[in-house]
Amino acid sequence: MRTAARILLAVALGATACHPGREAQTTETTSDIPIGVYAALTGDQAAFGNATVMGVKLAAEEINNAGGVLGRKIRLVLEDDSGHADQAASVVTKLITSDDVIAVIGENSSNQSIAAAPICEQNKVPMISPSSTNPKVTEIGDYIFRVCFIDPYQGKALATFARNSLKIDKAAILIDKKNDYSVGLAQFFRENFEKLGGKIVAEQSYSGGDTEFRPQLTAIKTTSPQMLFVPGFYTEVGQIAIQTRDLGINVPLVGGDGWDSPTLVEIGGKSLDGCYFSDHYFVGDPRPLVRGFVKKIRARYGKNPEANAALGYDALQILARAIRESGSLDRKAIRDHIASVKDYQGVSGTITMGADRNPIKPVAMIKIENGEMQFAEWVKP
Repeated sequence: MRTAARILLAVALGATACHPGREAQTTETTSDIPIGVYAALTGDQAAFGNATVMGVKLAAEEINNAGGVLGRKIRLVLEDDSGHADQAASVVTKLITSDDVIAVIGENSSNQSIAAAPICEQNKVPMISPSSTNPKVTEIGDYIFRVCFIDPYQGKALATFARNSLKIDKAAILIDKKNDYSVGLAQFFRENFEKLGGKIVAEQSYSGGDTEFRPQLTAIKTTSPQMLFVPGFYTEVGQIAIQTRDLGINVPLVGGDGWDSPTLVEIGGKSLDGCYFSDHYFVGDPRPLVRGFVKKIRARYGKNPEANAALGYDALQILARAIRESGSLDRKAIRDHIASVKDYQGVSGTITMGADRNPIKPVAMIKIENGEMQFAEWVKP
């Protein structure tokens, strides 16, 4: 209740900041273009947030080195929400009312995006989420976009992959019951898996932050599933994999893009061998755009970029393109140009923005083997 109250308060603050003509404000008195970025830079989801910021910063650097946009440089205004929905609402209110940003990029988690998006919508400030996949995010309003696929399609792709490629007839599900992303992805996987003739033999739940999963896994084991679907975040999945193997459950674990982090294998180790997850791009994609992106991230950070870095990069590049094409800093015009994106060649794939402000793009299936991420196949729209 306290969290809900804080979110409602932040929304109210955002609403009071909205005034006639705000969507046409241009910040003509400044020499740069302020873009807000909110993410979990600390806390349990920090790997996601920091990866996104890597990509956003690289995009900003490239744009500015090429002369900026409309003769001005992009200035990123970063805010840390620590992975909490009420804090996300608060920092986005600050970005709009105090920092007067032209647009906002964020968040990774659907929980935080759902909390903050109403503030952007009420103030007519375009928001592009890099990786919030819950359908509710863009349903909030016409100013809310994303560059990642959504859970209905991701769930369908995972169900199709499980049935057609892995030849799975019986699956069990283990969800994070307090996370919108996990609950939604489980729903869409279940619906499509059953439509394709598969059977869900067990369904158990946990809460994000838990470390003990053996009671749920013991119950699942009695149903003899051929795979375990775990639509959670890497923070718990690694431990779930270890405990699954400790109990003698030797079937593949399959999940969504919430698994994408090097920390996953650091936690789960060999227990994750033979497991699969869906993702937004593949680091080994041979396209020159991807090779160049990977090379630059490696040079700056000493490691391969994750999908969130690719999505953050694409989000800012698409936003900059929309500003450039609109010819002004009018938020309504920028919003309209984001909505018209078609066949944009991004690091995370070819992006066409649908009428629902969700992109149409392919899904990559990734296999974990010997601690390495390997490409399995593309599931195309």
